[in-house]
Amino acid sequence: MTHAFAEAPLPLFSTASDAEEAAGAALQRGARLPSYIKDHRARLRARFMTGGAAALPDYELLELVLFRAIPRQDVKPLAHRLLAEFHDFNGVITAPASRLEALEGVGEAVICELKVIEAAAARLARARVMNRHVLSGWDALLDYCHTTMAHRSTEQFRVLYLDRKNVLIADEEQARGTVDHVPVYPREVVKRALELDASALILVHNHPSGDPTPSDADIVMTHRIRDAAEALSLVLHDHIIVGRSRETSFRAQGYL
Repeated sequence: MTHAFAEAPLPLFSTASDAEEAAGAALQRGARLPSYIKDHRARLRARFMTGGAAALPDYELLELVLFRAIPRQDVKPLAHRLLAEFHDFNGVITAPASRLEALEGVGEAVICELKVIEAAAARLARARVMNRHVLSGWDALLDYCHTTMAHRSTEQFRVLYLDRKNVLIADEEQARGTVDHVPVYPREVVKRALELDASALILVHNHPSGDPTPSDADIVMTHRIRDAAEALSLVLHDHIIVGRSRETSFRAQGYL
């Protein structure tokens, strides 16, 4: 089926950002959205409002996100390119900006929309655990850890600080590293606990490889932090290693 439109053909642009800005400016000037794109977007929004995210595969959910960034083009091809590169919806929204902008069709507006979604997801997950009793809400804690760390391309080490009632009072990133190493200093971890008047802590870090099996270095580092904490009457509840689709608990596996 062919479609005929009265409007002039779209010009060529040197960058994705240029195309995004021109498309937005065209809409502001009153340019008509092609009917087949308009109808497709309306149907997709209706399906989402009726059935929620479960009613849409990843590429269509991604299209909904891209609609705002690219208001005047068919975004389905870009959605498929993003998923081919980053595997799934979570992988796309958590992908580093540098890798996103290297993909054809991705400009500043697209990256901004994706990062807003990522930030919103992290903030919602964090709200479920901050100032809550952590040990009785363990599943929510694991969800938060996966949301913020499972798809990172480099290692990140976080410490969750708890008060005397095991309520989470601080969640802090201690260090960032490479794809397979992150520097951690036990003295800094326990020093910060004293500054916060914390009584217990939980360590969390991710394995970008996707495999949450502890390395020998992970075990040694954990024991050093445990020993430093115990010397100051602090309790190390657990160390969680986050992989792509599962996690490892040092406590559950007998490492602590």
